[in-house]
Amino acid sequence: MLALRPNCERCDVDLAPDAAHARICSYECTFCQPCVDALENVCPNCGGGFVSRPIRPRHAWRPATGLVNDPPDTERRRMSYSDEDAAALTATLRSIAPDAR
Repeated sequence: MLALRPNCERCDVDLAPDAAHARICSYECTFCQPCVDALENVCPNCGGGFVSRPIRPRHAWRPATGLVNDPPDTERRRMSYSDEDAAALTATLRSIAPDAR
């Protein structure tokens, strides 16, 4: 199941489970839209691109679903690389579409 991480890994802003500006890569690295824009859609941890993070329903519309049964993560994470390393990777990959990386 998708881990709903509680913060942007770059700027540490809170990202509630229903945050429309939360973005994830295929490894579930989680960033806010302003940071994804600054990173030019290059995940600094894996080099992949980002998509909107799905919003988990608040209510259990079906058995064993919804936030009540599957709450968001509480562990805050930080980017695995420095801003300088992230900028170097972004410079290398920003002109290559995510599906061609």
